[in-house]
Amino acid sequence: MADYQLQGKRAIVTGGSRGIGRVIARTLAQEGVDVVISARGREALERTAQELAAETGRRIVPIVADTTSKAEVDALVARTVEALGGVDILVNAAALPGGISTATGVAEIVDDDVLLDIDVKVVGYLRTARAVAPLLVEQGWGRIINVGGLAIYKTGRPVATLRNVGVAAITKNLADELGPKGVNVVAVHPGATRTERTTAETEAFGAKNSSLGRIVDASEVAAVIAFLASPLSVAINGDAIPVGGGLPGAIHY
Repeated sequence: MADYQLQGKRAIVTGGSRGIGRVIARTLAQEGVDVVISARGREALERTAQELAAETGRRIVPIVADTTSKAEVDALVARTVEALGGVDILVNAAALPGGISTATGVAEIVDDDVLLDIDVKVVGYLRTARAVAPLLVEQGWGRIINVGGLAIYKTGRPVATLRNVGVAAITKNLADELGPKGVNVVAVHPGATRTERTTAETEAFGAKNSSLGRIVDASEVAAVIAFLASPLSVAINGDAIPVGGGLPGAIHY
């Protein structure tokens, strides 16, 4: 493994029981990080913790938490400090891939779906950042990494775009506030990504919508996040890193 200077760091990965979040937790643990993983479902969370601990030899602590609840988020951070002695890295990945709203046009938008999407992915990320930030500032170092999505660059799914634009907005605001205090905040935007739940249809969609000509694997997304979590990434702050293999035909500058 690359030496990202992460040995002995402590991380929280929300949405860590499955999908990209699980692979992020595994990759950080392989780099020497002790990891608290959180999600709403206890059974999957505890099973993942056992599997990752056996695979990596690091402490993997499962803590059930719903990021739409301030009380549960605050308890998650308090229990992390109790279990690991502190926290250095927060990875926000607790959100349904693609979002709750399936609307492709304004007439299909359901208010409650929009509000829940924003509550989970934008306000939820803010809740965890708010709870963790004082600890990171006090120690003078930390990383917050927010997992958004490439829908930020596309029309056709208005609520999916909205929630990822929200992730980018809070990321930049947090970075400007916390950067001078030693805490970098960045976003990553995955596209279609191979996980344990990926179907052949998703594989084909990912290949069609990537300049690589294939779907990106969750381990490849997690490798970028491991670098962003490290002290080596200090020059990157407030920005978003697309991790979908490149959007065909699009130029971002």
